[in-house]
Amino acid sequence: MFSRRTTHCFAENNAVSLPEIFNSKILNSKKFKGYFPISYPQMLKSALKEDINGTDITSFYLIPKNKTVRAEIRAKETGVLSCLFIVRDIYLLINKNIKISFNKKDGDEVKNGDVIAVISGPADSILKGERVALNFLQHFSGIATLSNKFNKMIKPHSVKILDTRKTMPLYRFLEKYSVKAGGCFNHRFGLDDMILIKENHIKINNGITKIFELLKKKAVKNKLVEIEVQNIKELIEAIHYSPDIIMLDNMKISDMKKARGIVPEKIKLEASGNINLNNVKQIARTGVDYISIGAITHSAKALDMSLIIK
Repeated sequence: MFSRRTTHCFAENNAVSLPEIFNSKILNSKKFKGYFPISYPQMLKSALKEDINGTDITSFYLIPKNKTVRAEIRAKETGVLSCLFIVRDIYLLINKNIKISFNKKDGDEVKNGDVIAVISGPADSILKGERVALNFLQHFSGIATLSNKFNKMIKPHSVKILDTRKTMPLYRFLEKYSVKAGGCFNHRFGLDDMILIKENHIKINNGITKIFELLKKKAVKNKLVEIEVQNIKELIEAIHYSPDIIMLDNMKISDMKKARGIVPEKIKLEASGNINLNNVKQIARTGVDYISIGAITHSAKALDMSLIIK
């Protein structure tokens, strides 16, 4: 069975950093093959083909081929940056004569008017890459920005904010990287990372006890086991089998506090379900170890930016 390198925050060896992959020639090597369902260069080429589809006819008629310009990417609101390297890589695919310098790095906070990057080179090439580069940068920076907001809300508590698998298909690694750029952490990357027993697994197998009896027969080794519970009754039943993590799904604040008092410290607690910026601080105070939030990736607003010719 193929298994990629473990990426979730519960492992000693968390996700490999993107610069380690993208800034080298080993992108498509066996070491990193499991991270990407499609190759990174092909992803960027496909994005450019979708937008340009042969030629930018407006620039073809209006921009002289020998015209060179200087442009700036500027922030139009406060936020946190992620995936700046995509801007560089987009423009390298369009025209290797384009020069880019960054005033910021991934994880930096910017405010309205801040110059993020300076781009110089052929005007028509800069305009060709403008929309694709900004679309990627705005989307992933939006995720980093929302992650940063959640991270600030739970301080000074030691709880970790986690993402989920509620990501855009084929962009998961970039979105999870952006969560980390914003100061939060990754839950499992894919279904092969750990055993996470959800409500549907319990229903199919007719209860928590039968689930753990089955796992015992299967002699599962070297995989963390997490189980989702809906109420205190299920929690008490799950404790008996000493899973690594118990997920408290859509529980009331009062029940989360009660759970922390019942569950041994060796079993980690994760709160999940309908968590937002308005209630995350209260949940952090309950003593849970983790708070997983799908909205970090599936509902993050793009960070507004623009590319301005100087």
